[in-house]
Amino acid sequence: MCSATIFLNPISSYPSAPHTFPPKLQSFHPRFSFCALPLKKMSSLGGFDFKTSAGGNYSAVSDDDGIVTLREYMGKGGENVGDELVVLFSHLEYACKRIAALVASPYNSTLGKKFGAVGGSDDRDKPKPLDIVANDIILSSLRKSGKVSVMASEEDDAPVWLADDGPFVVVLDPLDGSRNIDASIPTGTIFGIYNRLVELDHLPAEEKAMLNSLQSGTRLVASGYVLYSSATILCTSFGSGTHAFTLDHSTGDFILTHPHIKISPRGQIYSVNDARYFDWPEGLRRYIDTVRQGKGQHPKKYSARYICSLVADFHRTLLYGGLAMNPRDHLRLVYEANPLSFLAEQAGGKGSDGKGRILSLQPVKLHQRLPLFLGSPGDIEELESYGDVQQKVNPGYEV
Repeated sequence: MCSATIFLNPISSYPSAPHTFPPKLQSFHPRFSFCALPLKKMSSLGGFDFKTSAGGNYSAVSDDDGIVTLREYMGKGGENVGDELVVLFSHLEYACKRIAALVASPYNSTLGKKFGAVGGSDDRDKPKPLDIVANDIILSSLRKSGKVSVMASEEDDAPVWLADDGPFVVVLDPLDGSRNIDASIPTGTIFGIYNRLVELDHLPAEEKAMLNSLQSGTRLVASGYVLYSSATILCTSFGSGTHAFTLDHSTGDFILTHPHIKISPRGQIYSVNDARYFDWPEGLRRYIDTVRQGKGQHPKKYSARYICSLVADFHRTLLYGGLAMNPRDHLRLVYEANPLSFLAEQAGGKGSDGKGRILSLQPVKLHQRLPLFLGSPGDIEELESYGDVQQKVNPGYEV
């Protein structure tokens, strides 16, 4: 496992010092003006109601102060996921707040000068210093939670056995898109949570850690991502819908802002690096040519939007519909494809490798790669109908 000692600590205390806004602005508090949500339909959730304003926007109202935090949502008035998962999420939340602060810090650019990239995975994507720091932050938090038996990370060659009695297994990409940080492009953390396979407890630690990490995506208990952008958004599912929570920096709480996200059956946006158009197989080129001209099954001309940050491209796709894709064997089944496909399906969308359902695949290697297509169900089905959409790997090809 890669490790780095960082003497710089811009996030030693969280939340930060009180605001120094002018009195007029300081009197505004996000708790009392709950943000508008870009959703057309939302249903009641436990003890919480969703009300519509005169302008057609939606707000979530709890029984007391008008907000719903992630912990409240997970509790008995909401999903009631159980105390052990609540404890795990509280530690995961804390780790992601630290990463959010680190990513936004003016000092993170100095890390690359102080630490060379250290190889931890046997692939071309050498970990960047912030990847390693983010990995260590999450590992430390999960270990302290006492609820995790195994953590498997994209940054490590092998999973780490943490506790014999931890009920959960966590797989994750600690900092997706870190190559974009210097340009202030959004990044994210992706995670999936499984139950520990107790029938494997008799095996040696290394063996049972690996087998627990190679569970099928159909066995996920929860998954999610944290988007580090103009807002820090934690989007998650516990198997009954996909919901997004936005970090309130004044309190340190993640506030429910996008309940019951439903991806549209069709979108008008595709997200892919189409500078590689001439490297694509014939089926994928025909599909993109067709939808760009508005000649597909959906009679609208599609537009391209590509950030080259998987979490950011997928987040936009969840909200606006369409597809986010990488047609070559690049994205990892365990850490990226399974957790995001789980979220897509819980939002009414689909996750595909270009031929079939991602969650039906059984991982055979920890760092197993595959093409990934995520998005609106109608768009994914039309794409798959073209047959040849998986790209062969070419030497020297970048994302």
